Amino acid sequence: MTDIHPRSVDSLADLKSLYAAITASPDFQRAFGDPIPLTIIEPGEEPGDHDMPEPLAAQAECGAVIAAIFDLLTDTRLEPLAAEIAWGFVNSFHFVANKLERREDALADELRDLANRPDLSEVYNQQLEEKQLLCQSTTEQREAIECMRDYAAEMYRAQSGWPWSPSKGSKSRPARALQASSATQVAVQDYLRARDLAARERYLPAGPIVVASGHADWHDWQPIWERLDLILERIPHMTLVTTAQRKGFDAIVAAWAGDRQVPLVAYTLPGAGRKAPFARNRKMVELQPVEAVLGEGSGIQANLYQALRKASVPIHAFRKADQAAAATVGRPKASWRNRRS
Repeated sequence: MTDIHPRSVDSLADLKSLYAAITASPDFQRAFGDPIPLTIIEPGEEPGDHDMPEPLAAQAECGAVIAAIFDLLTDTRLEPLAAEIAWGFVNSFHFVANKLERREDALADELRDLANRPDLSEVYNQQLEEKQLLCQSTTEQREAIECMRDYAAEMYRAQSGWPWSPSKGSKSRPARALQASSATQVAVQDYLRARDLAARERYLPAGPIVVASGHADWHDWQPIWERLDLILERIPHMTLVTTAQRKGFDAIVAAWAGDRQVPLVAYTLPGAGRKAPFARNRKMVELQPVEAVLGEGSGIQANLYQALRKASVPIHAFRKADQAAAATVGRPKASWRNRRS
């Protein structure tokens, strides 16, 4: 879909006409186009029939916010700060989505507790219905915010040349909204089972796993992208797992995954202390990867190399000394990207 910049439209009537003439992406149609009949906007409020933002308007404004930052600062002395500021805007969506997810989990626990001690009273049934509706409403809010976050992140990638990644917390593709149902005892159990299944699907990597890791001081992205392209030709449904560094080798790999639309799992350190990186290496090998792409680095990378080799995982290794000179290496450009269909 063509990116839309509503601020270039002269009037509200023109804007509505523009929105009516084109269609939002399927993700925005799912997240915004079919809201549950009743919703609770804030805990403690009465259920009501409230509209969602128009799907296309939500998509257009999300893209316009990120594009406006780069448009404003490009070719000025503030241009080096554009990506950092835009990153913060995307991260604000991510922060709110995480807050809603924590609220959703707490509500689901409360709902599960209510369902496990059934009561035939009218008061109990009303509490059950309201708690389920509040949980569904929070799910709907979270999925809408995640949808906006993902589109804003894609705009960030297109403008900056590098993928957006959160400062903390997982980033997953939004799952399809759970449909509303009556709040009977059976419906509550069905709702909880459906919610648990949707949560597992959101975070469970699909497809063969390819591990990638390297030094944070790495600049030559082209040979890494070329090797990953060859792997993708052989393993079109691969999931890429990195060691979650936000610069250097891991950032280059993440940029490729964002460009090729390959699922990416950033495997952060499990806890603190000197042993944490080596524990992560063991966990990554336990994922049973089918291949690995490694850049020469510290003893942590060497340990991962040895563990993968012991597990008979094919390894594509890159040496730091073989990199092209930093001055001759540009950044990936959106104009020549070979997007997957």
